[in-house]
Amino acid sequence: MIHMRVGWAITGAGHLLDESVEILEKIAKNNKVTVFLSNAGEEVLKMYGLYERVTGLTGGYYNELVLDSDQRFSYPISGRLSLGKYDLLIVSPATSNTVAKIVHGISDTLITNSVAQAGKGNVKTLIVPVDLESGDVKTILPSKLELERCADCDVCIASNSCEQGAIIPKIEINLSKCIGCGKCKDYCPYNAISEGKIVTIHMREVDIKNSHKLVLIEGIDVLKDPKELLSYF
Repeated sequence: MIHMRVGWAITGAGHLLDESVEILEKIAKNNKVTVFLSNAGEEVLKMYGLYERVTGLTGGYYNELVLDSDQRFSYPISGRLSLGKYDLLIVSPATSNTVAKIVHGISDTLITNSVAQAGKGNVKTLIVPVDLESGDVKTILPSKLELERCADCDVCIASNSCEQGAIIPKIEINLSKCIGCGKCKDYCPYNAISEGKIVTIHMREVDIKNSHKLVLIEGIDVLKDPKELLSYF
């Protein structure tokens, strides 16, 4: 039994991305979910090897995959939100750039336009910002070439194994081409390619302030963790 119509928007954040996809998969089992991908969201899902998991949840009316690049500049799909055709709009994860635009009333992307139209259609919007609390947070990187481990081989086996041509031997991984398949890591005999490396990043105060301003906007709830989304179903 289908319970709700949900719009789920993904922006270009790596932090909380895997957690968001896990909750999206759970919600999609009993609800119709339209997935909205920003240009950066599409790229980052591929970098982390999550794109196929997300697109595999779509197919059919109100189960569409909606890309920023396909919607041009008028974002016609957002008209459904202004007409109240969805029960919820979720933005998880939400980058600091997306949050800043929302709090300043800018709606020049698929995601920010959808949030604006949801407000006009009285559709509740749930946002999980990645920059919410002061201090440092640990996050996971996509695949990375660790130059200190690279043996500078005459023929890079890892590079040759990459069907996307994403590895520039002895230099870096071109993440705009990477699809996060992990083959390169398996092929490199020197373990020079890391996957899922944890790093610490510092939260900027300006981004945190903008995230806190979201709660002042009518119809928007701000959540700390994607798991909190389940309480709305």
